[in-house]
Amino acid sequence: MKLITAIIKPFKLDEVREALSELGIQGMTVTEVKGFGRQKGHTELYRGAEYTVDFLPKLRLEMAISEDLVEQALESLCAAAHTGKIGDGKIFVTSIEQAIRIRTGESGENAL
Repeated sequence: MKLITAIIKPFKLDEVREALSELGIQGMTVTEVKGFGRQKGHTELYRGAEYTVDFLPKLRLEMAISEDLVEQALESLCAAAHTGKIGDGKIFVTSIEQAIRIRTGESGENAL
């Protein structure tokens, strides 16, 4: 089992969700976050005053999937979240030692 964590641009969420649903990935957690990388924020104009926005709005997606779906999920995620511009995001893949579905007590991949 693997945990895929992706940081993406907010307007790409629907495309990413649809692409992953086509693979049979049923669930994900979405969190609104703020951050920066190489993009380093940007400047905006408000009532004639210029100010810097250091932390940009992003979405953090987390999904636990079986190992046989990881490569397909990564390809779909990259294709759906790609804009070709700076700030597209990052994807991290980590191992999951154990998963338990609280309602039924199922564990391992059956809990996914």
